[in-house]
Amino acid sequence: MVVPEAARVVAAVFGALLVITAAISVIGTIIVPRPVGGWLTRLVDQLVNGAFTLAMVRVASYKHRDRILSSQAAAILLAQLIAWLAIFFVGYSLLLWPMLPHGITTAFATAGPALWEIGSAQVSGAPARTTLDIASLSGIITITLQIAYLPTLYSAFNRRETEVSLLNARSGVPSWGPELLARTHYALGSGASTVDTLPELYQTWERFAADVAESHATYLPLVRFRSPHPLSSWVIALLSVLDSAALYLAFAPQAAPTVPARLCLRSGFECLSRIAAAMNLKVPQALDQQPGISLRYKDFLDGLATMQKVNFPIEREPEEAWPEFVGWRVNYEATAYAIAEALDVVPALWSGPRRPAQKQIRPIRPPAGRPPK
Repeated sequence: MVVPEAARVVAAVFGALLVITAAISVIGTIIVPRPVGGWLTRLVDQLVNGAFTLAMVRVASYKHRDRILSSQAAAILLAQLIAWLAIFFVGYSLLLWPMLPHGITTAFATAGPALWEIGSAQVSGAPARTTLDIASLSGIITITLQIAYLPTLYSAFNRRETEVSLLNARSGVPSWGPELLARTHYALGSGASTVDTLPELYQTWERFAADVAESHATYLPLVRFRSPHPLSSWVIALLSVLDSAALYLAFAPQAAPTVPARLCLRSGFECLSRIAAAMNLKVPQALDQQPGISLRYKDFLDGLATMQKVNFPIEREPEEAWPEFVGWRVNYEATAYAIAEALDVVPALWSGPRRPAQKQIRPIRPPAGRPPK
């Protein structure tokens, strides 16, 4: 069957649109320093996430789920590369179709090698040869950019995990706001409180939140790079630091480092909001219209009991501190819960529900080690 020339031209126009779409996605995802990857990147992310969700339908254990999800980010990166090359392949094949004397099969057979070869001796004519050369350059540039993209991702990942690991050594895993305050005051049993180090900690995590917001919202696969330790997570770590700042301001407003704690809180919930927006998570924006927070007052008292065990300095009664703590947590709780559930991170205390339901894990304190004689 001979396809009319007009139909070939329409197919070539569609092929050109496919090539442009793939090029925009590559440039927006890898080169442009802002989240502009477009629908193609989001579609690949959704398809891979859907596949992993199906694979874990019957997996109840969190450690087994974490082991499966540890390869999710790598799968997304490979799927992105395959999707770009596949769309380039189809697009350039349709572009070549009107330029070749034979059918569409010949166009696909000619365009395929061009993605990794410079030109082809089987075609004649300047338009066809030019198209093949551009196709070859598209394939080479896409693969090269993806390879060069990996060091950027792993550099941001290493910066993130360094701070998370330092916090784990300080507060145990999984991290928890009251545990962070209690262990900082307890100072590993040294007998001298180290709460005076909290201002520096909040300054560090203010910068951490800004770094994560910039890197993870721009390079979205980073959010799915999981920590080497199965009970560790950047989301839980950031949430625990924010909770510790809110608790300190609520219970000890005179002693708390007001400015560093407030700046950390502001940077933290802006970071979570940007990442939730990049992930297309539906999080309520009208915070002033929310009735409160999901955390129960009973759990709040449990956190207070953890602090009181080491005689953390408390200036207010729980009934007086609760409304102020709610006023701080309402800014970031819903967003943090949505991200934690979407990434299926460790079910730490005060980190919201998971699907399927998981029992919350209390912090596991690191061993004390052997003190010098």
